[in-house]
Amino acid sequence: MRGKPVIVTEYDPSWPELFRREAKLIYAALEGVEMSIEHIGSTAVPGLQAKPVIDIMIGVSSLEQADSCVPFIERTGYLYRPEHEDSMPERRYFERSGSEIDCHVHLVVFGSKFWRGHIFFRNCLRENPEIVQQYAALKKELAEKYRDNREAYTNGKAEFIQGILRRQKDPL
Repeated sequence: MRGKPVIVTEYDPSWPELFRREAKLIYAALEGVEMSIEHIGSTAVPGLQAKPVIDIMIGVSSLEQADSCVPFIERTGYLYRPEHEDSMPERRYFERSGSEIDCHVHLVVFGSKFWRGHIFFRNCLRENPEIVQQYAALKKELAEKYRDNREAYTNGKAEFIQGILRRQKDPL
């Protein structure tokens, strides 16, 4: 699978501020919509090496509400990618690249399996430096091995992530 090469960089302390700026833009675009916006993914974990992509998760009350939000998010410069719904029908996915940093938006139902899993994984990493070290080592190894294959890189992380998710008290 060709595309952008997989590059894992050192943690950048500007990532939380970049997230806050994007969240503010999204809140303004979705004014009046009850929602929760979270910074997820590796850039949301202080000290963790990551692909320089800000992952933003928006939780709304239903998929119908998510669908009604699509045009408003698009107006902020995000590209809606409905083809990803074939593999993840519970998520509406958007991308924006070419600015200061790439950003991905995951629009899901608040409290859903997708929501709970991503929050649990992020929080587990934030609270466990030894797990961060293990995950960082795996990501670096996979990025070197699969530099030109993002799908293989992502699939290579799946077993580690699933191992962490199995620790949840609230089963997915």
